Amino acid sequence: MKYSGILAASATALIVATGCGATDAAAPGAPAATMATTQPAPATSSAMADGPFGAACSAVPADGEGSFTGMADDPVATAASNNPVLSTLVTAVKKAGLVDTLNSAKDITVFAPTNDAFAAIPKATLDKVLADKETLTKILTYHVVAGKNAPADLAGAELATLQGGKLMTKGSDETYTVNDAKVVCGNVPTANATVYIIDKVLMPK
Repeated sequence: MKYSGILAASATALIVATGCGATDAAAPGAPAATMATTQPAPATSSAMADGPFGAACSAVPADGEGSFTGMADDPVATAASNNPVLSTLVTAVKKAGLVDTLNSAKDITVFAPTNDAFAAIPKATLDKVLADKETLTKILTYHVVAGKNAPADLAGAELATLQGGKLMTKGSDETYTVNDAKVVCGNVPTANATVYIIDKVLMPK
């Protein structure tokens, strides 16, 4: 299956991670969580370095386990599973068997798609991808890179992904893009990762 054909009918969509403390095994053949990152020295940015930013952050619960404070205490897959904004992503991560892989990874950045992004994909296409574990794993791991990247680190960078491909990031202040996706809520902390919620599913080439 060619990646470009998976979501061809979809104008928007997004990625990454999670499960409610389940003990899913990493998917067979999933790459090891070791990635090189090529990027310039952090640039000066007026983005909110100490907290989340972006218009979509208002959709995150104000309190409880799914709030920013609650997510900061849990590893990334578990944190995402408690956030209703990322429930479709959580389903995808569970189906790919990536819960333990993401929760046990040390210091990563996850670019996570919203429910609305997945909803933009035709149901038949999405169901087909969710049923193909190998393809789903490649797509999801393309949304994960090494290091807890701050907004300034994304000002203009080429990042190696867990899947083995590259992501291009650019931006400043509170406006950032990852390939052709926009960051709609960025710099969300979890125990082992920094999460940037994006408006498209990133497809490996």
